[in-house]
Amino acid sequence: MSKGGTSLAEAFERQLEAIAHDELFAGLEIVQHHARQVRGTLELRVTIDRPGGVDLASCERVAAYINANLETHDRAYSLEVESAGLDRPLLRQTDYERFAGQRVRVVTTLTVNGAKTHRGTLRGVRGDAVVVGTEGGELLLPFATIKSARLEYDPRADFQRDKLQRKQLHGNNRKYGN
Repeated sequence: MSKGGTSLAEAFERQLEAIAHDELFAGLEIVQHHARQVRGTLELRVTIDRPGGVDLASCERVAAYINANLETHDRAYSLEVESAGLDRPLLRQTDYERFAGQRVRVVTTLTVNGAKTHRGTLRGVRGDAVVVGTEGGELLLPFATIKSARLEYDPRADFQRDKLQRKQLHGNNRKYGN
């Protein structure tokens, strides 16, 4: 029988709240989570992030913590802990401020400037709107119209940055006779 008669989903929520305040998980952000019934099993899913990214060990630590604290429940469940990844979802106003300067893809529920999908550089928040820099200038997208938003990873930028660093390194080696 479950501890104190509480539901497994409620216990899961409590564990996520505990993680947010536990020094062991300092800097870790719970980006999103859900608990839903799937074929007789409760599916528990949590997406995490931290500055500099999340590694497998971080996901394993969070999963072990949650599993250890849910073991008193006899209900079947599956748990998935995942990194927010390179195409991290932007869900809260603070996300739009924190990731200003990065490339984004924003999908709106209404057509804005002839499109529902908008790509550009996130410039932050202005009033009740997200500001995206596009080739045509700044685009203001009201929060109320945003269906989804994600960082947009561009591998070409990584290749260009790597190429520039190699070029600078080789240039410095020649300069000093190495």
